[in-house]
Amino acid sequence: MSRFAGKRALVLGVANKRSIAWAIAKRLADEGAELAFTFQGERIESSVRNLAGTVGSKLVTACDVRSDEDVARVFQEVGEVWDGGLDLLVHSVAFAAAEDLEGRFTDTPRDRFWMAVDISAYSLVATARAAEPLLAARGGGSIVTMTYLGGERAVPHYNVMGVAKATLDASVKYLAWDLGEKSIRVNAVSAGPVRTLAARSIAGFTEMERMFEERAPLRRHIDAGDVATAAAYLLSDEAKNVTGTTLYVDAGYHAMGM
Repeated sequence: MSRFAGKRALVLGVANKRSIAWAIAKRLADEGAELAFTFQGERIESSVRNLAGTVGSKLVTACDVRSDEDVARVFQEVGEVWDGGLDLLVHSVAFAAAEDLEGRFTDTPRDRFWMAVDISAYSLVATARAAEPLLAARGGGSIVTMTYLGGERAVPHYNVMGVAKATLDASVKYLAWDLGEKSIRVNAVSAGPVRTLAARSIAGFTEMERMFEERAPLRRHIDAGDVATAAAYLLSDEAKNVTGTTLYVDAGYHAMGM
């Protein structure tokens, strides 16, 4: 299957081979897409560049999503590499201070509250705005971001990240409205617990996994590949009339009351 032959995709949020963003990127590449990547900080640069090299990426560049100037530079580079056009944007960016993912949400200080919202939610707005002219130049396109049930319900220890995901969820809907007239679709995948390095920073993650397996209707865990399958659908032309939507990939857990 080559659903993405001739398509150009920018992927934000790869950190290592276990990242959900990498699973999505690999699926897109396997189905014919050309890829570009961003990375945050020197610490993970070599890892991202090595992974990007395995799929023949044409561009790997640093991006601080809290800087409008940096975001603008990234999309200028993308435009230069791909003649002013882009088809797909994968946004898998989120961050909160480790100390705010344990203890009480009430104790979150103001500066770290806004940091989490800025990086985890406003970054979607900023990158969608910068991507808009490139997507429009190709006749439209698709944007997918990663969310979680903690934005809809209180999940112990998810704390300020849940608030950031709630902001992200609302942003998906408003972006879908704004960009829809240019045939640009915006959707989210809400995944169950996936064993990424980032997830391990959440206090009680092991307990979260145990409860998930007990209470999800399908009684099983999901993995990054399951998320990639769903994201690829939303990014593909098969979902040409799907926008402003959250697709749950959680073995049915979100449907349960307890």
